[in-house]
Amino acid sequence: MAQGLPTQAQVVIIGGGIIGCSVAYHLTKLGWTDVVLLEQGQLSGGTTWHAAGLVGQLRSHANMTGLIRYSTKLYSELEAETGLATGWKNCGSLAVARTAERMTVLKRTAASARAQGVDVEVISPKEAGDLWPVMAIDDLVGAVWLPGDGKANPTDLTQSLAKGARNRGARIVERVRVTGITTRQGQVTGVETDRGAIAAEIVVNCAGQWARKVGQMCGVSVPLHSAEHMYIVTGRIEGVHPDLPVMRDPDGFIYFKEEVGGLVMGGFEPEAKPWGMNGIPDDFEFALLEDDWDQFEPLMQNALIRVPQLETAEIRKFYNGPESFTPDNNFILGEAPELKNFYVGAGFNSMGIASAGGAGRALAEWIVNSAPTMDLWPVDIRRFAGFNNNPRWLHDRVKETLGLHYAMPWPNRELHTARPFRRSPLYDRLAAKGACFGSKMGWERANWFASPGETPVTDYAFGRQNWHEPVRREMQAVREAAGLFDQTSFAKLLVQGRDAVAALNRICAAEIDVAIGRSVYTGLLNERGGYESDLTVMRLAADRFLLVTGSAQAVHDADWIAKNIPADAHVTLTDVTSAYAVLALMGPKSRDILACLTSADLTSDGFPFATIREIDIGYATGYANRMTYVGELGWELIVPSEFAVGVYEALHAAGGEDGMIDCGYYALEALRLEKGYRAWSRELTPDITPYEAGLGFAVALDKASGFIGREALAAAKAKGIPARRIVQFTVDDPSPMLWGGELVLRNGEPVGEVRSAAYGHTLGRSVALALIDNASGVDGAFLTGGHFEVDLAGDRFALTAHLSPAYDPKGLRIKV
Repeated sequence: MAQGLPTQAQVVIIGGGIIGCSVAYHLTKLGWTDVVLLEQGQLSGGTTWHAAGLVGQLRSHANMTGLIRYSTKLYSELEAETGLATGWKNCGSLAVARTAERMTVLKRTAASARAQGVDVEVISPKEAGDLWPVMAIDDLVGAVWLPGDGKANPTDLTQSLAKGARNRGARIVERVRVTGITTRQGQVTGVETDRGAIAAEIVVNCAGQWARKVGQMCGVSVPLHSAEHMYIVTGRIEGVHPDLPVMRDPDGFIYFKEEVGGLVMGGFEPEAKPWGMNGIPDDFEFALLEDDWDQFEPLMQNALIRVPQLETAEIRKFYNGPESFTPDNNFILGEAPELKNFYVGAGFNSMGIASAGGAGRALAEWIVNSAPTMDLWPVDIRRFAGFNNNPRWLHDRVKETLGLHYAMPWPNRELHTARPFRRSPLYDRLAAKGACFGSKMGWERANWFASPGETPVTDYAFGRQNWHEPVRREMQAVREAAGLFDQTSFAKLLVQGRDAVAALNRICAAEIDVAIGRSVYTGLLNERGGYESDLTVMRLAADRFLLVTGSAQAVHDADWIAKNIPADAHVTLTDVTSAYAVLALMGPKSRDILACLTSADLTSDGFPFATIREIDIGYATGYANRMTYVGELGWELIVPSEFAVGVYEALHAAGGEDGMIDCGYYALEALRLEKGYRAWSRELTPDITPYEAGLGFAVALDKASGFIGREALAAAKAKGIPARRIVQFTVDDPSPMLWGGELVLRNGEPVGEVRSAAYGHTLGRSVALALIDNASGVDGAFLTGGHFEVDLAGDRFALTAHLSPAYDPKGLRIKV
């Protein structure tokens, strides 16, 4: 042991910012006391110390809100535990709106807050002015007031968490620089430092803006990039008092908080300034960058509009402190898929103080339980792949992500920087046909198709957007003729080996040991019975299976499957996503069209539902899987990438006379919702079971092999009617557009929220899937015996609950 540095520990945490100290605090609280935290400088000396310290509770995802609500509770109690002040002040916060569109956002925010149990009040400009008397209100439309929000002192908070961890046995060592990560057979074994090596069972990378560099030491991708974040501190301003709430003016990209009788004013400009392209200096401790008033000017101009007194106020200090940002503006949490027992908590996008308490607890629970204890998908490290760690791509993307904090959160808003990124072989063909592309897992995917003379650019709005009519055309083609979807972005995993069927049968909830040539829809469940994923398993041979899963889930699902394959099993898993394109031919005329291109028997007897076969398709040979996500006859054509263009051209040549057209993901979403089909990360999450989702038919509870989550499901089934359930609704009024996240009420009381929504042109109204809660059970009587409404930005509309799919393919057709 060199100067007090231990030679071994159960857990080594790299980084002594607020996140690292929170993880140490919560690990020791869970009983893991053999914890060593290493900080290359002094605690909080990286980015934590210059954080603004704002703590706003509400997030778009309920579990993310829950993490911050826990943070506020922890921060209010920590001083009593440790004796060290945290600077926590429950001063509340205001968000103001300059435009009608922003006020719609705030009203939607208020409804979401009520759905999540957060105190909120929609108020007038005058009421906002009463709460925040130093601001001008003449240009405001309204505001929302969140009394539970607050602020904290980041450095004091970090020291208090560190003391709490030390009090329970953690060792915190400053002035130690990690220089390497040691591994053996795919598992972390410790760290190397400039003061000696430490053997460890678990290593946690909380290195802030150095986290990407630490990850590179052991082949782990931590996709983040630093950007400059600026704010000013003023001298005393008349009317500013210690209890002044935090105030956000997102239309001006700015925020304010009180500090020593003056104001802290900062913001998130729409085009940020990346920093550290050549690496972050190791000795960048309690350091700032040069003032950049040119970059800050748009924020300052907006601040002068909101607080005219700034014109004459003293500017005591200009802070320009770099912070790390991720490609999607959510932080990164969890065990790295590349290296067992190596965990990451980093990339907090200027939300580290608000998130630290809850995120530290969630990561500590993940470490102790070797699995997340709740749905953390929005921040799960496995939502990214190695290609997301490209430095040039990160540099260009973070220019946009910093500004997302206050950018208008339009429904279906797409990021526009660092694109196109990943392209299907059909990208140019679809672009020439008028495709308007969105992006998922980096893939450029056609959202909708403009007709000749129309511009394939989405005009964002909270009502009907400019693709409403084009999507109606696409849906009508699928319902009445045929539509062709490029679904190449599907993730595809090949599982093979003599033990493949046994391994998969334990991982999948459905029966996988089926005849060769059969396809099985199944969930991958965790021990709590919740969905880790849902996918299609196709048996190609006795020892070979092709798994097709969602575009965003390639890394996550491969990691989950690999972790649950026994170490001595003869099984290999290969990601073959890029090897195959997928063309989904869907609609009542799909059989006739495909029959023009193949010698295969496509009759219902010759090619039953849930069958996969290798067939000839024009000049190509590929797999045809008879499945549907739209509620119509159809085939997913899985063809080698080099044959994709040929198959696409052949299908159009054969299908043109039958009315087949190209269709995009907006139509696909609406079609699946009309039929009530569930989607992972929306209706299916790690917290939702098949019985709650209405998918009990896809569970083989009694199969001999058993499966992960079986005991939890058996217990849930024995309880009877679930206390919450995914339910399909339609809006009685044909006019409103739902987008997801809206509050659902029954007899005037909140009972749930919309998880997915779209305009169902076949039904002539908006259709949604919502998660409904009722302690005594969500059954038919509950759904038919009450009056349901949806809160749409403060206006309520009547809903009809559907006990069977709202779309009946034998009856309804498009409403014109």
